[in-house]
Amino acid sequence: MNIRRERRRFSIPLDSMSDVAFILLIFIMFLSLVNYRQEIKIEYPEAETAKKTDVEKNLEIWIDRAGELYLDGSLSDLETIENSVIEAYQDAPNTRVHVIADRNTQFEKVNNVLQTLQILQYRVVSLVVR
Repeated sequence: MNIRRERRRFSIPLDSMSDVAFILLIFIMFLSLVNYRQEIKIEYPEAETAKKTDVEKNLEIWIDRAGELYLDGSLSDLETIENSVIEAYQDAPNTRVHVIADRNTQFEKVNNVLQTLQILQYRVVSLVVR
Protein backbone atom coordinates (compact mmCIF):
# COMPACT_ATOMS: atom_id res chain seq x y z
CA MET A 1 0.00 0.00 0.00
CA ASN A 2 1.39 3.30 -1.05
CA ILE A 3 0.50 6.32 1.09
CA ARG A 4 1.02 9.61 -0.49
CA ARG A 5 1.45 12.62 1.67
CA GLU A 6 0.41 15.89 0.33
CA ARG A 7 2.70 18.73 1.17
CA ARG A 8 0.74 21.74 2.16
CA ARG A 9 2.22 25.14 2.17
CA PHE A 10 1.29 27.09 5.20
CA SER A 11 1.00 30.83 5.03
CA ILE A 12 0.13 33.50 7.51
CA PRO A 13 -2.64 35.76 6.30
CA LEU A 14 -1.35 39.31 6.32
CA ASP A 15 -4.59 40.96 5.27
CA SER A 16 -5.61 41.92 8.82
CA MET A 17 -2.16 43.00 10.06
CA SER A 18 -2.90 46.65 9.34
CA ASP A 19 -6.09 46.39 11.41
CA VAL A 20 -4.16 44.88 14.31
CA ALA A 21 -1.50 47.59 14.09
CA PHE A 22 -4.18 50.29 14.06
CA ILE A 23 -5.89 48.83 17.15
CA LEU A 24 -2.54 48.63 18.96
CA LEU A 25 -1.84 52.26 18.08
CA ILE A 26 -5.21 53.32 19.49
CA PHE A 27 -4.60 51.28 22.64
CA ILE A 28 -1.16 52.83 23.21
CA MET A 29 -2.53 56.33 22.63
CA PHE A 30 -5.34 55.70 25.12
CA LEU A 31 -2.90 54.48 27.79
CA SER A 32 -0.74 57.56 27.35
CA LEU A 33 -3.73 59.76 28.24
CA VAL A 34 -4.37 58.02 31.55
CA ASN A 35 -3.20 60.11 34.49
CA TYR A 36 -1.56 57.80 37.01
CA ARG A 37 -1.08 60.52 39.61
CA GLN A 38 -3.91 60.50 42.11
CA GLU A 39 -4.90 63.90 43.37
CA ILE A 40 -7.26 64.93 46.10
CA LYS A 41 -9.67 67.79 45.32
CA ILE A 42 -8.65 70.73 47.51
CA GLU A 43 -8.70 74.53 47.39
CA TYR A 44 -5.14 75.84 47.38
CA PRO A 45 -4.19 78.85 49.49
CA GLU A 46 -2.83 81.80 47.53
CA ALA A 47 0.90 82.71 47.35
CA GLU A 48 2.80 85.80 46.29
CA THR A 49 5.76 84.03 44.63
CA ALA A 50 6.12 80.62 43.03
CA LYS A 51 8.87 78.01 42.83
CA LYS A 52 8.62 74.90 40.70
CA THR A 53 10.15 71.56 41.70
CA ASP A 54 10.64 68.20 40.01
CA VAL A 55 7.42 66.22 40.49
CA GLU A 56 9.08 62.82 40.12
CA LYS A 57 11.32 63.31 43.16
CA ASN A 58 8.64 64.57 45.54
CA LEU A 59 6.80 62.90 48.39
CA GLU A 60 3.33 64.46 48.59
CA ILE A 61 1.26 64.63 51.77
CA TRP A 62 -2.30 65.78 51.05
CA ILE A 63 -4.67 67.02 53.77
CA ASP A 64 -8.33 67.50 52.82
CA ARG A 65 -10.97 69.68 54.51
CA ALA A 66 -11.91 66.96 56.98
CA GLY A 67 -8.27 66.55 58.02
CA GLU A 68 -7.79 63.16 56.35
CA LEU A 69 -4.18 62.47 55.38
CA TYR A 70 -3.18 61.10 51.98
CA LEU A 71 0.30 59.98 50.99
CA ASP A 72 0.85 60.23 47.22
CA GLY A 73 -2.89 59.92 46.62
CA SER A 74 -3.76 57.03 48.96
CA LEU A 75 -5.45 57.37 52.35
CA SER A 76 -2.87 57.13 55.13
CA ASP A 77 -2.19 57.90 58.78
CA LEU A 78 0.54 59.87 60.52
CA GLU A 79 2.60 56.80 61.42
CA THR A 80 2.66 55.51 57.84
CA ILE A 81 3.64 58.97 56.61
CA GLU A 82 6.46 59.07 59.15
CA ASN A 83 7.79 55.69 58.00
CA SER A 84 7.54 56.71 54.33
CA VAL A 85 9.48 59.92 54.97
CA ILE A 86 12.22 57.94 56.73
CA GLU A 87 12.42 55.49 53.81
CA ALA A 88 12.46 58.33 51.27
CA TYR A 89 15.28 60.04 53.15
CA GLN A 90 17.30 56.83 53.26
CA ASP A 91 16.83 56.27 49.51
CA ALA A 92 17.45 59.86 48.43
CA PRO A 93 18.29 62.49 51.08
CA ASN A 94 17.29 65.37 48.79
CA THR A 95 13.71 64.13 48.32
CA ARG A 96 11.38 67.07 48.80
CA VAL A 97 8.26 66.60 50.96
CA HIS A 98 5.28 68.65 49.78
CA VAL A 99 2.52 69.34 52.27
CA ILE A 100 -0.62 70.15 50.30
CA ALA A 101 -3.58 71.22 52.43
CA ASP A 102 -7.00 72.53 51.60
CA ARG A 103 -7.54 76.19 52.34
CA ASN A 104 -10.27 75.31 54.85
CA THR A 105 -8.31 72.62 56.70
CA GLN A 106 -7.88 73.25 60.41
CA PHE A 107 -4.34 74.36 61.11
CA GLU A 108 -4.09 71.74 63.87
CA LYS A 109 -4.13 68.96 61.22
CA VAL A 110 -1.41 70.66 59.18
CA ASN A 111 0.60 71.35 62.32
CA ASN A 112 0.55 67.65 63.29
CA VAL A 113 2.24 66.78 60.00
CA LEU A 114 4.74 69.63 60.32
CA GLN A 115 5.60 68.60 63.89
CA THR A 116 6.23 65.04 62.73
CA LEU A 117 8.56 66.32 60.02
CA GLN A 118 10.27 68.56 62.58
CA ILE A 119 10.82 65.62 64.95
CA LEU A 120 12.37 63.70 62.06
CA GLN A 121 14.52 66.79 61.40
CA TYR A 122 13.50 66.67 57.76
CA ARG A 123 14.71 69.88 56.17
CA VAL A 124 13.41 69.73 52.59
CA VAL A 125 9.72 70.56 53.13
CA SER A 126 7.46 72.75 51.00
CA LEU A 127 3.99 74.03 51.71
CA VAL A 128 2.23 73.98 48.36
CA VAL A 129 -0.05 76.89 47.50
CA ARG A 130 -1.58 78.22 44.30
